[in-house]
Amino acid sequence: MSDRLGVLKTYKLYVGGKFPRSESGRVYEVTDTKGKWLANAPLSSRKDARDAVVAARKAFGGWSGATAYNRGQILYRVAEMLEGRREQFAAEVADAEGLSKSKAAALVDAAIDRWVWYAGWSDKVAQIAGSANPVAGPYFNLSTPEPTGVVAVLAPQESSFLGLVSVIAPAIVTGNTVVVVTSEKAPLPALSLAEVLATSDVPGGVVNILSGRTAEIAAPLAAHQDVNAIDLAGATGLSDEGSLAKELETAAAENLKRVLRPGSVDWTAAPGTDRLLAFLETKTVWHPMGV
Repeated sequence: MSDRLGVLKTYKLYVGGKFPRSESGRVYEVTDTKGKWLANAPLSSRKDARDAVVAARKAFGGWSGATAYNRGQILYRVAEMLEGRREQFAAEVADAEGLSKSKAAALVDAAIDRWVWYAGWSDKVAQIAGSANPVAGPYFNLSTPEPTGVVAVLAPQESSFLGLVSVIAPAIVTGNTVVVVTSEKAPLPALSLAEVLATSDVPGGVVNILSGRTAEIAAPLAAHQDVNAIDLAGATGLSDEGSLAKELETAAAENLKRVLRPGSVDWTAAPGTDRLLAFLETKTVWHPMGV
C-alpha cells in the first residue's frame, strides 16, 4: 500500500448546541510551545459573539428552571464522558502547555475531579448563599440565591483545560448560561470539550464556545446589553492585559454588568466557593406569619 495522508481534524465553534464555522470564514494557526503547527482554529467575529449571546439567552429559562439536582446530574454525566476521553485531552494539554504526558494527564484528572466537585454543589449552594433572616415583626423573611443570567467568560490563557473547567463549571451549575472565549493561544482543549458537551445531556446553548482573538471577541460581549455578567479571568496573560481589563470593565458598566475582575490564580489549588457565589443574585421574600 502507498503511504496515506492522515485526516486532519477540523475544529469548529460551538454555539446553540451546533458546530458552525466562524461567520467570517477566518481561521488562525495554533502551534505548540515550540512553534510546531497543531491545527487551524476558527477566528470568531463580532457576529459569532452576538449569535452566541442569543443562544445563551434562549437556553437560560430552561436551564435555570431545572432542579438543582438535575443540573448536578448533568454535570456529573459530563465528567463521566471526560473520563472516557482523558488520553485525548492529556495529549492536547501536553501540546498546549508544553508539559510531559504524565503532568498533562495529572491536570486532566484534576479537571475531571473538579467538574465532579462542582456537580456536587448543585443542590447545596443554596444552603450557604440563602438564609432565614431575623426581622422585627410577624413575618417570615427568606433570602434565596438565583442565577444572574447570561455570563461571558474569558477562559484563562495559561491553563488550557483545568482553568477552563474551573471557570465554566461553577457558572453553569448554579443555573447561568455562558459564552466562553477560549485561551487565545491554546484553544484546542476547549474546542474538544465542546464535543463532549454536545454528546452529553447539557442542553444546547447552555455553554457556547468561541475561539479567536480574546480582545476582539470580548469587546462586543462586554458591551452587549443582554449579557448580565462577565468573568475577566482570561484578560491576564495577554500583552495588553491591563488596558484590556479596564476597557472591558468600562464597557460592562453600560448595563451594570456584574464583573469578576482578573487576578493571580493558582488553578491547581482547592477552588473554594468564590466562583460559585460570584454570579448569583439574592431574592428576598417577606411573608406574614400565620397566613
